[in-house]
Amino acid sequence: MAGLLAGAIAVAYHPVTVDIDRLVVDPSAHRQGIGRALVQDVVRRAEGRMIEVSTGRDNAPARRLYESLGFRTTRDVEVLAGLWVTRYAHCP
Repeated sequence: MAGLLAGAIAVAYHPVTVDIDRLVVDPSAHRQGIGRALVQDVVRRAEGRMIEVSTGRDNAPARRLYESLGFRTTRDVEVLAGLWVTRYAHCP
C-alpha cells in the first residue's frame, strides 16, 4: 500500500473533551494496526482530556479495539429505529 491512504481519523479537540468523530481503515489494510495507531495518537494528544467515541453496537472489531485501549462503555443509544450505537469514554 505504499503511497496510498490506508486510514484516517476525524477528531474534534475541545477544552475539556476530545471527540473521535470517525475512524476509517481501507478494507485491504484491516488487522494491520492502522486503526490502533491512529487512536493511540489521539490518546497521546488528548493531554488529560476525556475522549469520547461512538461505534455500532454490533461492530465487534471496533469495540474490541476501543476496549483494548482502555475505553469504557458509557451507554447504548438507539439513534434510529433498530440502529444502535455504543458510546465509549477514555478518561485520563
